[in-house]
Amino acid sequence: MTVETPQTTEAQPKPKSGWLNVAIDYGPLIVFLVSFYLFRPDGEDSVGTLLAIMKSTGAFIVAAIAALIASKLITGQVSKMLMLSTVLIVGFGGMTILLRDPFYVQVKPTVLYAFFGIVLLVGWLRGKAFLQWLLEAAFEGLSQEGWLKLSRNWGFFFLFLAVLNEVLRYNLSFESWLWAKLWVFMGLSLVFTLSQLPMLLKHGLDPERKEGLVEEEPPTGA
Repeated sequence: MTVETPQTTEAQPKPKSGWLNVAIDYGPLIVFLVSFYLFRPDGEDSVGTLLAIMKSTGAFIVAAIAALIASKLITGQVSKMLMLSTVLIVGFGGMTILLRDPFYVQVKPTVLYAFFGIVLLVGWLRGKAFLQWLLEAAFEGLSQEGWLKLSRNWGFFFLFLAVLNEVLRYNLSFESWLWAKLWVFMGLSLVFTLSQLPMLLKHGLDPERKEGLVEEEPPTGA
């Protein structure tokens, strides 16, 4: 005689929203840009420009923390990449405000991209697809070989973004750097993400998931 035990239902995770992930990624950067545009002085005023950078950096920090909280409340989780990005925004942004030097908030993306690039490439060399672990996401049907190649490709791309950020930071004004950070990096990330589609389909990605490829890309906005 068997005794039936009542079945327990596990709480279902909150569904993910792909475009919400994009908004959480680029939202704080847009707040940063708009805040600087509103606070910047008219004409040449180095003191006023520095003050605008401090105020917009403060808004950037608040927006980044709000995005992290929104991710937790709406999607039910915070990816490791988003968590690290937020920590660096708060840390480097805080140093910018404390030391009154925009260098720190500008170099933050370089540190973030270089770190992600190195981690992904080290994992690839060791046969581990750290991108899947960092994103805490999976493309349905994608094979382990596909994940490894995607981790390798994103690793090299992140290193490219790190170098590009340094080139732009060194050659552009703060405002021009901010605009480039949004449009240049977003455009390059979109093109790169779409370029991975043939490889992903070749390695088992469900064709019905290709529409969500852009929304599931690693964060590159902050």
